Amino acid sequence: MQFSSTVSAHGRYGVLAAAGAIFALGLMVGALATPSSYRPKTQASDDAHAAAAPPAPAAGDAVLLAYPAEVIRVIDGDTFEARVRVWPGLAVETKVRLRDIDAPELHARCADELEKAQAARAALERMLAAGGVTIARVGLDKYGGRVDAAVATRDIADVSAALLNGGWARRYDGGRRGSWC
Repeated sequence: MQFSSTVSAHGRYGVLAAAGAIFALGLMVGALATPSSYRPKTQASDDAHAAAAPPAPAAGDAVLLAYPAEVIRVIDGDTFEARVRVWPGLAVETKVRLRDIDAPELHARCADELEKAQAARAALERMLAAGGVTIARVGLDKYGGRVDAAVATRDIADVSAALLNGGWARRYDGGRRGSWC
């Protein structure tokens, strides 16, 4: 009896280790992949494809890995906690920071920043409430303890762009953050 419980415990750990390795591999591939939909476009390519449907991926184009995510809670205007399905029957809980943007902080330096931070968090909550949340282009965030990802919902193809367009966030390239005060 002792032997069978030891084997089943090791078997479970092996499955969890394999799933973790698959998620890590997905993180690496997602961080390195630059699908054509995320590549900067030129004016000529915008004009040529304005009315056309998106082209099929060409040979050699990276495939976008998107992970379904269940939102647990919204932390602030650019970060939320989610249960990400990395494999059928296997989910990982992590904090997700929206790629390429910065929203005001709730630990504000002034009343104006606090007001903007609350509005940004409310906007992100409304957007994620649409459901069908997925994360893609997943990479490790520079501060650790969370991932950096492109986020989409059933209704919004790029949540970061929607927050930028609404005035709740600004572009962020990983450098020094400017003041919201």
